[in-house]
Amino acid sequence: MTQAATDRRRSRAGTRKDDVIQIRASVATKTILNRAATLRGQKLSEFMLDSARRQAEETILDQRSFFLDADAHKQFLAMLDAPAMPSRELRARMNRKPSWER
Repeated sequence: MTQAATDRRRSRAGTRKDDVIQIRASVATKTILNRAATLRGQKLSEFMLDSARRQAEETILDQRSFFLDADAHKQFLAMLDAPAMPSRELRARMNRKPSWER
C-alpha cells in the first residue's frame, strides 16, 4: 500500500460517522427540509447535520466568556458607553439602496 493510500485511509478513519442521531418531525417539516436539501444538492441527513452543526457552533460562539482585570474592564465599559462615530463612507453605504432593490 502506498503512503498516500495509507494517509487517506487514516484520514477517513478519523472522520468515521458511527454514532446515530434520531429525530422525529412532522410531515410538513420533513418536506421543507427535503426541499432545502435538494436545492443544495445534499442528502437529507447531510443537510440536517450540516445545518445543526452550524447552528450549534454559532450558539457556542455566542456564549463565549472573557475575563478582564479591573482596569481593562473600566476601559471596555468606557468604549461601550462612547462608541466611535460612523465614518462618512459608512454612512453612505448604510444609506444607499441594497443591490436587490435597484
